[in-house]
Amino acid sequence: MAYKKHYSVLNKEVVDILMEDSEQLQNIKFADMTFGAGGHTFALAESAKNVSVYSVDQDPDALKNGKENINELGLSERVFLHDMNFEQFPEFIRSSDSEVKFNGIVADLGVSSHHFDEGDRGFSFRFDAPLDMRMDVDNDELETAADIVNNYSKEDLEKIFFTYGEEKFTHRIVKSILEHRESAPIETTKQLEKIIIDCYPKKLQFGKINPATKCFQALRIKVNKELDVLENVIPGLLELLEINGRLAIITFHSLEDRIVKNLFKDAVQSDVPYELYNKKPILPSHGELEENPRSRSAKLRVITKINEKKSKNKYAQFSKIGENR
Repeated sequence: MAYKKHYSVLNKEVVDILMEDSEQLQNIKFADMTFGAGGHTFALAESAKNVSVYSVDQDPDALKNGKENINELGLSERVFLHDMNFEQFPEFIRSSDSEVKFNGIVADLGVSSHHFDEGDRGFSFRFDAPLDMRMDVDNDELETAADIVNNYSKEDLEKIFFTYGEEKFTHRIVKSILEHRESAPIETTKQLEKIIIDCYPKKLQFGKINPATKCFQALRIKVNKELDVLENVIPGLLELLEINGRLAIITFHSLEDRIVKNLFKDAVQSDVPYELYNKKPILPSHGELEENPRSRSAKLRVITKINEKKSKNKYAQFSKIGENR
């Protein structure tokens, strides 16, 4: 099957920012913490012949397709794809080659399009599928969305939907879930979608955004421990940067963005010299929003490891971009 180019969210911005102070280097090393369909990895690898990219993913489909595409594009000597959750990456690098440092690292926290488009993994209510939602579908130690929906207490379900989904009808939805699961387990996406939709007032059931969106998002975050992983990995990724190296993180949820913002702020105030590349998040352009509506909630934050504290920020134009959105 021929490789079909995938354009990840904020692809051009990520490549431009990570390459900006790297072009004069003899050997440029980047890392992509969320390979997915390879959009950021391949864009970085193709930006210059002296670029190598270390990429990771835990999804079996992404790994299989990715390795085939790497070979098809003739990039096997410059793109290295590893099977792991990106939380493991800092330790993996320290144990395999402690001298390796990166000129740029990117993490795109959005769910890969194929999870929504193929439907058999339970990420989307567009298809009737088992309620799974595990990124690492081969990891039987992870709870599935069905496990959570059918076994968690009223209080725990309310916490998940309200905290991770910011769902305003949480109490009504959880009450209905508890009632339904008494007679039979809730096993499929369509079963759960109907339960959620029926809890919404009639006038809100058929709006632009499906009423089940927030609860499905909350379950995905819980199943894959996304916020815990993000909070744990950022300090380790910062330690892997070269001087002038940058860590770029794209978030799609206010809780993710808050974690990134606060940990970047902590890094800037630490003894190690870091500075924010952009004070306000960089957002998708109007053209990208028209081409890819899924990018509407994306926010890009970038931090740079510098030589010394209080270095002058040369990149004010990107701050202005964020401020003017």
